[in-house]
Order: sequence, then structure tokens, then C-alpha cells
Amino acid sequence: MNIGELRIKYQKITDCPLMEYEKMRSGLNELIRENESDTRKGVVSILDQARKKIQQLDQELERVRGMMYFEKKYADCSFICGIDEVGRGPLAGPVLTAAVILPKDVLIPMLNDSKQVSKKHREELYEIIMNTAVAVGVGMNSEKVIDEKGIEFANKDAMRQAIRHLNVEPDLLLVDAVHIPEIDIKQVSIIKGDAKSVSIAAASIVAKVTRDRIMQDYDKKYPMYGFKDNVGYGSAGHIQALKEYGPCEIHRRSYIKNIVGQD
Repeated sequence: MNIGELRIKYQKITDCPLMEYEKMRSGLNELIRENESDTRKGVVSILDQARKKIQQLDQELERVRGMMYFEKKYADCSFICGIDEVGRGPLAGPVLTAAVILPKDVLIPMLNDSKQVSKKHREELYEIIMNTAVAVGVGMNSEKVIDEKGIEFANKDAMRQAIRHLNVEPDLLLVDAVHIPEIDIKQVSIIKGDAKSVSIAAASIVAKVTRDRIMQDYDKKYPMYGFKDNVGYGSAGHIQALKEYGPCEIHRRSYIKNIVGQD
């Protein structure tokens, strides 16, 4: 096999979907075995890349296993549900929460707090979670509810909605940093939980991707605010557009008083 063909084969192996990590490891090990006696510099370089890729994969899987501490701690529970929100801080759009129950012991590479994951990987993880999860529920409150009742009420109410929208009743809730009132299910509040629990991280991904898609739809109706890029947050361009055009229907009046001078 010439070096160009070997490089193409390596690329094909490493381009596999995230959940086919065992297939990738097997393919890389086979590539190494088949070519380890070849001393050509180009071949040696490719095999070094393959060994490094295997090491990175093993480290990533170990990182994700480390995020299963709470799921292992409460392994006697049948359905452990992670809950997280997105959209507390934006100037426009809803606050949105997701509740996710993952199968026990499922390993999803790259799963992490949505803020630590690239948009490309968030989209891929979203599809994996939606196809793998035992149950997913989403809750949402509009800017009007936020303005009328405050972000704390809107956020926790959206969490209750997400739980109600699950088609399986959980027996434990792992929640990122808050306690949800008016819920009878046992709760464990975890500070920075979206980086410490696979269940909360999965909820973080679902919430982020779902809300981003909503804001991208709003961008078609209100393109002057740049919602497809800022997803409602107070970027310089967004603030400038508010000053120039004033608010649209999805702006949170309680958040923009100091920008546009509205009561």
C-alpha cells in the first residue's frame, strides 16, 4: 500500500460517527498491525498519528466515565433524569429547559457542558441523545413570563414543564445548581453539574440546540438583530440594533430598560 492510500484509509477510519468509537479503535489497531514493520517515514508518521488517536479516544472515554459519578452513586434508581436550562441571560427569547433520562452506562464521547462543545459537535450530540435517550422532555417560558414573573420563576417553571413532558417518570432528578420547588421526586442539586454529570450534560446539549434553533427561526423574522449569531445575548451588534430599531416582540423589557429607556 502506498503512503497516499494509507493516509486515505486512516482518514476514513477516523471520520466515523462519534458512537462508533469501538469500530474506530479496532480499525486503527488493525492499521497499525498491518503496517508496523514498514519503516518508511510517511508510514511511521501515520501510525504515530493512529496511536495518538487511540490514546486520545481512551482519555476521552475515561473523562466521560468520570462524569458518571452521580449516576453510579444512585445506581439503585431506575430512571435518573438530568435537568438543565439555557437562556437566563439573553436580552431576547425564551428561557428553555431540558430533562433527559439516559440508558444506564451509555458512553457518549464528547458529551460535556454545552458551553464547552463546538456547534458542530453539539448538533451531532443532540441527534445521538435524541436517538439514545430513554426519555426527553423540554419546557419553555417566553419573554412575557420572564418580564411578568421574573427569571427565577420562569426557569423553575420551565423545569417543571420539562419533567411533565417526559414519557417516563424519573425516580431521581440531577439538577444543575438549583432546587425545583413543587416537585415530589427526589432531587440532587450539583454545582456546575453540566460538567460533572452525563445526564445533566445531555440536558444541557438538548436545551442549547433547541433554543438556538428557535432563535435562528426568529432571525428570519427579525434579521436586523442578528439572532442567528447572538441567539438573543447582548452582543455589541445586538445592542446597537436595539438602539437603532427599538425592541421587537421577543425582547425582554425587564432586561433592556437601561438600553432603550423603556419602563
